[in-house]
Amino acid sequence: MNAAGKSVVVTNAASTGIRIERAQLKALARRSDRPGLAYLGAWAFLMAATGALVWLALGSAYVWAAMFAYGVVMSVPSYALSHETAHGTAFRTRRLNEAVFWFTSLLYGEEPLHRRYTHTNHHTHTWYVGHDSQMPFDTPLDFKGWLYDISGLSIHRFQFRVLWQLATKRYTPLMREVSPAAELPKMTRNARLFCLIYLGVVALIASGYGWPLLWFYVLPRLVGGPIMLMFNIIQHAEMQENSPSIVDSTRTFRTNWVGRFLYLNMNNHVEHHLYPQVPFYALPRLHQAVARQTPEPDPGFWPTNLDLLWVVVRRSLGRGTKAAWIRQAPHMVSAGGTHTKISKATMQ
Repeated sequence: MNAAGKSVVVTNAASTGIRIERAQLKALARRSDRPGLAYLGAWAFLMAATGALVWLALGSAYVWAAMFAYGVVMSVPSYALSHETAHGTAFRTRRLNEAVFWFTSLLYGEEPLHRRYTHTNHHTHTWYVGHDSQMPFDTPLDFKGWLYDISGLSIHRFQFRVLWQLATKRYTPLMREVSPAAELPKMTRNARLFCLIYLGVVALIASGYGWPLLWFYVLPRLVGGPIMLMFNIIQHAEMQENSPSIVDSTRTFRTNWVGRFLYLNMNNHVEHHLYPQVPFYALPRLHQAVARQTPEPDPGFWPTNLDLLWVVVRRSLGRGTKAAWIRQAPHMVSAGGTHTKISKATMQ
């Protein structure tokens, strides 16, 4: 039972009542190194190209625009790849998958095994209050919570706290619950190594010798990071808690080819939660396979985020919260007045 007194189930395609032919699913879930390697090559090219813009703009006001572009290209794929490799689906070769998992987790800022096990829990009990360990904001979301999340203050605070807890062996009950006991020492080792690397970055910048790290990692991560968080927040915001149906708790949204590339097709988020064993490069085909059983995707990245912002601003002002375009759980829609907190964030 969960905190609301409702039964907790494993959330997936079966709990949602969605079906797909076994042979078709097996074909969709087939893993390969080739798409992941092609993606790494394209990502490296874009990093080099936008990094060159930063280099050319150093010393001018244009450097902030260049760092924004570079920061988006760095932040969104590093999050998306660390997520995909946490599932073990980005590459067929396990060592390659784990190497990319470790590197992108370092860029993203979270110890990889903690990320893997808490994310497994998130899939097991998607948006179940008191059980889902990856609920990044309070629900219902208001403007203050939206700003705290989008600014990066929430995720950076969470990541620093987790690294400190793991490095000092101050394992929380949640860490012990979702992680195999034998993995905890590995998580501590990784966290200590991450801390040494990050402290080294700070020391180099403070000494004056690490200015490239400031302009090509720290500042771009801060400037471009909010776009990554805008991709993340619309996955589950305004959706139904404590539902066995992925359709109720999760959102798929449209985006253009740039968004699909940066986010590794994870805009197909309902489909990903239904069948998390399907690799990123097969998600568009999976979307087509289950399209008749799932709702129409919400509008593009910007319209979806703008509609969400409109809702949370009106909620904070005590106005009506009916969204114009995006799907909402019925209890998220009110005529105005005060709103009652349903759940606290589990990632703060």
